[in-house]
Amino acid sequence: MCFINIHRLIILGICLLCASTQGAPLAVGDAVPVISANDQHGEKFIFTNGVRFLLIAAEMAPAKSANRKLAEQGSGFLETNHAAFLMDIHSMPGIARYFAFPKLRKYPHRIVLVDSPDALARFPTQPARVTVLALTLDGHIKKISYWNPDSEPANGCFDH
Repeated sequence: MCFINIHRLIILGICLLCASTQGAPLAVGDAVPVISANDQHGEKFIFTNGVRFLLIAAEMAPAKSANRKLAEQGSGFLETNHAAFLMDIHSMPGIARYFAFPKLRKYPHRIVLVDSPDALARFPTQPARVTVLALTLDGHIKKISYWNPDSEPANGCFDH
């Protein structure tokens, strides 16, 4: 009887340990996990070292504002800054996708559409902001900041 209780406690401890490490938000010094998704044109995006900035929109309102600001900068703006713009769409209803995707295809910049609920779960967020991760050459987080695309210029994201 005692052996069964100890066994259950060990399993519970392992589960809690796994849950706590998977749920911990990313912080400065952490490596960015593998991200693989398609952009608005169906082209595959895989996060690789060499990307210096990740812009992550977890909410629809700041994503729309960010798209407008980034579009104003022209088609090569993100590439020039070695940046990628990721938009979390996993909770977007099917009917909304039907109307949103054609609009997204009109933007001159690349929008990586992350459709997995777990892919961006550990990335830090703030309400009504786009998370900006400055990265080292080997893909570790150097700095975390938050961009308000309604009131701040797009080129302010890339302050080193």
